[in-house]
Amino acid sequence: MVSSAGSAQERLTEVVAAAVEVAAEAGETGSYTAEVARTLTALVGKVGARIAVESEIRGFSSGWQEAVAASHGPDLGGGARGRVLRIRPEEGAGT
Repeated sequence: MVSSAGSAQERLTEVVAAAVEVAAEAGETGSYTAEVARTLTALVGKVGARIAVESEIRGFSSGWQEAVAASHGPDLGGGARGRVLRIRPEEGAGT
């Protein structure tokens, strides 16, 4: 199984490579300007942010599914089972 982090990195690498290719082509034709640079930078930033969010959501979702399966699923071997623990604030914390 390919990790979502690896997949996200590959996708972002492809986006950056495409942006560099467009910049190089614009440079060869003499049409590379500051506006082109800003546009390509914004494009890479926006797509990169979307890729990062998607990767985080997939990672959280799969981690959550594993945790639920471990706490409710079959014996993990050797008699060990997952447990859900409540987290209580410490007394006096935040006061």
